[in-house]
Amino acid sequence: MSATAVRKCESAKVRELEGLALDSHDATSHDRAYPVPPAERTGPLWDALREVMDPEIPISLVDLGLIYDIRQDGGQVEVDLTFTATACPCMAFIHYDIQDRLQREPGVEEVKVIETWTPAWTKSRITPEGREALRKFGVSM
Repeated sequence: MSATAVRKCESAKVRELEGLALDSHDATSHDRAYPVPPAERTGPLWDALREVMDPEIPISLVDLGLIYDIRQDGGQVEVDLTFTATACPCMAFIHYDIQDRLQREPGVEEVKVIETWTPAWTKSRITPEGREALRKFGVSM
């Protein structure tokens, strides 16, 4: 990604996250904060995706709550991914980064990234680690 593209992505993401911080909607008790509960987000594939950072801000896709599920059947891996907004300027970069990182895992032959918009992403999906990283980045949640 060019330096100009990175700057455009970064400024768009900061504006987007600042807008979320002002949003008064939070998940209610009946909403699932994570399609895959945090206790179940373990194993080498989840660990690998914790290394994949959002191209706009230095926070992992897992900590932002963008990875909804990972399934593996032999060498085939499917990742359910959402975005914070339908107009995310870095969708293609994120797809590539997920595929690139997971294909370096032993036994992984093919990675399919499936975009999903249900349930919709909300700031309640950000992990405590992600919230702390956002605070360090200057975004209060």
